[in-house]
Amino acid sequence: MDHNYRAAMGGNNGHRSGQYLQPDPEPLPQQHENASPRIFAFIDDLFFLAKIQEVSRKLNVKVEFVKTEQDITAKMSQNGNGKPSLIIFDLNNLNAKPLTTIPRLKKELKKGTTIIGFLSHVQGDLKVKAMEAGCDMVIPRSAFSQNLPSLLRRHGAPDESDVQ
Repeated sequence: MDHNYRAAMGGNNGHRSGQYLQPDPEPLPQQHENASPRIFAFIDDLFFLAKIQEVSRKLNVKVEFVKTEQDITAKMSQNGNGKPSLIIFDLNNLNAKPLTTIPRLKKELKKGTTIIGFLSHVQGDLKVKAMEAGCDMVIPRSAFSQNLPSLLRRHGAPDESDVQ
């Protein structure tokens, strides 16, 4: 089959092997090096840790990786700048005890902080438990990877009060 028409149409219209390629979001303005992170992540999976580090670096967004609930409360009190905008949980990270940590963080932080959990798409029961525990959103790993740049950009942007 002749596919020369694709070249005349400007390539393959943003598709590569059947998938739509999302453009990389614009990086945020460079933050002051002493700026406190607005995003915390309970991640021990090296693949996702590296992916989050790479995307956050490209977007000029600070992401702080924590292992326990005490780590995040210590970082918040150390920074003195209030609550994080986003907390990311790998719901399969048993060291973080997500189903017991999420309700405590939700109670402490109340509104203004979004808690997102990600898991394997076949873990329907864990998804229900995480939503009951207080996750604002629970998404499959693939959707998390795909939406990571927009999530980090949205939640990593400084507040108007931080800019002044």
